[in-house]
Amino acid sequence: MNKWICTTCGTQYAESETPPAHCLICEDERQYIGLGGQTWTTLEKLKVGGYRNAFYEHEPNLLGVETVPEFAIGQHAKLLRTPYGNILWDCISYLDDVTVQLIQGMGGIHAIAISHPHFYSSMVEWAERFEAPIYLHDHDRQWVMQPSDRIQFWKGSQVELNPEVTLVHVGGHFAGSSVLLWKAGANGKGALLTGDTVSVSADRRFVSFMYSFPNRIPLSATIIKSVRNRLQPLFFDRLYGTQANTVIESDAKAGVLRSADRYLEALGRSEER
Repeated sequence: MNKWICTTCGTQYAESETPPAHCLICEDERQYIGLGGQTWTTLEKLKVGGYRNAFYEHEPNLLGVETVPEFAIGQHAKLLRTPYGNILWDCISYLDDVTVQLIQGMGGIHAIAISHPHFYSSMVEWAERFEAPIYLHDHDRQWVMQPSDRIQFWKGSQVELNPEVTLVHVGGHFAGSSVLLWKAGANGKGALLTGDTVSVSADRRFVSFMYSFPNRIPLSATIIKSVRNRLQPLFFDRLYGTQANTVIESDAKAGVLRSADRYLEALGRSEER
């Protein structure tokens, strides 16, 4: 029996003797099946395949975690250290004893919170090794491919994980897409961790919002307005996207609101310029 991992999206499935016939995450129109067709691996195979996890510092008390060489769609996780316990934001597929020992040496993981299903990856594996609960928004319940008692489905607009950290439901990319507000981040000015629910653009002054990034499917004006309205009350100066370099260092909230307005303006254009 193995817990099979999709090599394209990195999602780990519940234990079975043979690989699943389909990866439901990849067959969704927001994702894709690789050019070589549907293929599977296991954590055990990855461990002998030359993979490792690397850590880097974004700012004091915020570490990035990535697998090298890159695996699946290149998911990055972030380890947020707070006086109330460490929180893993988003998740990656690869986990080994070295990673566990390093994180345990920093205080372990108090809770795992995930922005949307493309980062579910091996979340149950991580939760079991660190004996931590997983917080997922209830709207994305259908995308869980490995059920676990450690998963806590939260509902509504917000849930406070501790006095410094709040999860905020914004929707958009997925029905349950959420962001993490870290009040102590950016020297107390607030930092927003977004996954690719809010994606940092190449010029670092704007962000974008998409139903599907790889398949170039936009969101409607109605949904963008809803996302903007849910982000507008939040106080943050810095924004962290998915990758190590997808960061808006300062004045990020203004950039997010400006980007939503630009998106809506583009949708409303009736003629070429």
